[in-house]
Amino acid sequence: MTARARGAARAGRVMLMPALTALLVLAAWPALWVLWLSLQRRIPVFGIERFVGPSHYVFLAGDPRFWNALEVTLVFTFVSVALEFLLGLAVALALQGQRRGRRLAVALLLLPWALPSVVTGRTFEWLYHPSAGLLNYVLGGQAINWLGEPALALPALIVADVWRTMPFVALLCYARCLTIPVEIYEAARVDGAGALATVRDVTLPLLRRVLLIALLFRTLDALRAFDLMFVLTGGGPANTTETLTVYAYRSLFQTLQLGFGAAIGVVVGALVMLVAWAYLRAMANEEATA
Repeated sequence: MTARARGAARAGRVMLMPALTALLVLAAWPALWVLWLSLQRRIPVFGIERFVGPSHYVFLAGDPRFWNALEVTLVFTFVSVALEFLLGLAVALALQGQRRGRRLAVALLLLPWALPSVVTGRTFEWLYHPSAGLLNYVLGGQAINWLGEPALALPALIVADVWRTMPFVALLCYARCLTIPVEIYEAARVDGAGALATVRDVTLPLLRRVLLIALLFRTLDALRAFDLMFVLTGGGPANTTETLTVYAYRSLFQTLQLGFGAAIGVVVGALVMLVAWAYLRAMANEEATA
């Protein structure tokens, strides 16, 4: 390595130091503190504070409520992200083919994504109201308790989440569609490709990287979902909508079991990191084969 290259590398490390310091202070230190807290039994209201090692994790391994929360989290994540992927891609392709009113359509598409989560939750709470909700009115005045029935509560939450976050996927895909040269589509038409073949063989391969990025962000958000469950159901009925984050919140702030709640938070963090690693590995393989 030449002296100039060594100087550039040294300058690069110096420029990275502020960002690395901020990351260490804002992310690494709190994460280590939560990990340490998860190894303690700490209940401030009773003055309990002692080191218990991995006993919280041992308890979680045999806790039916934890496994139920994990199942709810995974089902919610898989179904909501899959629907957002399919609907977002369809909306992006529809916008790409739209000739008039495209700006208005994009503005309306941004509305659900721009609304605060609490506003979205309250809106769907009114829509799902068993006696005065718009959804039951459209269905002929039936008194269906969408958020109170164990079989309906989780699907109702998924619908609300898809409505709120599908525009994120759609706008990312639509932005990528705008950068695809028109000549590629013209060449496909000259070769005799129809609409479906063009989407399958031209558009989707060019959208692959953007789709992976969108799925990465949406999967991580869904695994950490809390706001809609908290506003609409609070984890009920009968824990059918209690995700890991809701379980952690109840342990930390409702029962004040700080060490136990921190252990659940560590599990959520490990799950998020595992999924992020899988997605980043897939993206690296995609770049390697490109």
